[in-house]
Amino acid sequence: MNHRLNYLELAPEGYKAMAGLERFLRSCGLERSLLHLVKMRASQINGCAFCIDMHWKDARHEGESEQRLYGLDAWEEAPYYTDRERAAFAWTEAVTLVTTGHVSDAVFETVRQHFSDEEVVSLTYAIATINAWNRLAIAMRSPAGLYEPGKFVPHTAEPV
Repeated sequence: MNHRLNYLELAPEGYKAMAGLERFLRSCGLERSLLHLVKMRASQINGCAFCIDMHWKDARHEGESEQRLYGLDAWEEAPYYTDRERAAFAWTEAVTLVTTGHVSDAVFETVRQHFSDEEVVSLTYAIATINAWNRLAIAMRSPAGLYEPGKFVPHTAEPV
């Protein structure tokens, strides 16, 4: 598959706006490990190889276990996720798959049991942001496999 267009070079202001969302997410108070897992789960649903590759590598680089990364697609059956993480994964799936039935009150009530209202909003920004990145990477055929862990500066989310 050939890379189509480089959205960073062709629309740098759009990229900067997206990077601004990443800066917010890095300082919103949600656990970095949770953010990586949520981003990976949404990317799995969307079939974004570039983003799966990136977040898997960054999560491993930051100490996440291979077992938890490999089991993410079957999180409901895997015993090694916390109730908070499970609530976040259910919320991620509902928000990512919004066209299949919207986001139910039951999923909302579950996520609110484990996250403050502010955290629910931040988590939703994280899900919306990774869905936007997935759509850019998929549409432009960003090549998977080339990403190196830690390539993005944590406080800016811009390439080093």
